Amino acid sequence: MTTIGFLHTAEVHVATFRELLRELGPACADVHVVDESLLADARERGLDDDLERRLLARLREVAALGPDVIVCTCSTLGGHAERMGSAVGVPVLRVDRPMAEAAVAAGTRIGVVASTASTLGPTCELLASCARPDTEIVRAPCLDAWPLFEAGDHHAYARRVAEHARTLDVDVIVLAQASMAAAEQMLSDLGKPVFCSPRIAVLRTLEDYTTV
Repeated sequence: MTTIGFLHTAEVHVATFRELLRELGPACADVHVVDESLLADARERGLDDDLERRLLARLREVAALGPDVIVCTCSTLGGHAERMGSAVGVPVLRVDRPMAEAAVAAGTRIGVVASTASTLGPTCELLASCARPDTEIVRAPCLDAWPLFEAGDHHAYARRVAEHARTLDVDVIVLAQASMAAAEQMLSDLGKPVFCSPRIAVLRTLEDYTTV
């Protein structure tokens, strides 16, 4: 049986990814580690040596639970986590990589919605690394939504993100954080591609790491 490990920086993501696995990969097992302080400290001071050590320690904690692959569901830290795979001894996938690759393939002018400033830069850098010569990346921060998430009002958070996304003059919309999955559903009538990371990351992980 394939086991997928997850490192989260918000407790709410455990249910999101567990439900996706029940739907898309019911034969797989899942293990989860949550450390909300990783994102809080990254937002406050960036990735310093102490935070890098703690991120590596948390990834090793997930690895000790025996997964075949680890998905880091934090877009702020995912790039750093991905590069730590060799040190961890288990492949690490940043949750937003499959989303970024799909977005670049779907259109030229890509709007990036992020509710934390710490996420906007890493997501845009990832998109740029996947981009075609004619790709244009439009930064579209929605920072007033994050306090709603922190307050636990996830519906209002998703609604605010969706409202903001509807104002963008772009070909493709990227919702940069896994916490925005509900907003993706609210934008199903938009008439343009909208990508958020959880579902497409789980699909990619199952495709690449599930053994028949």
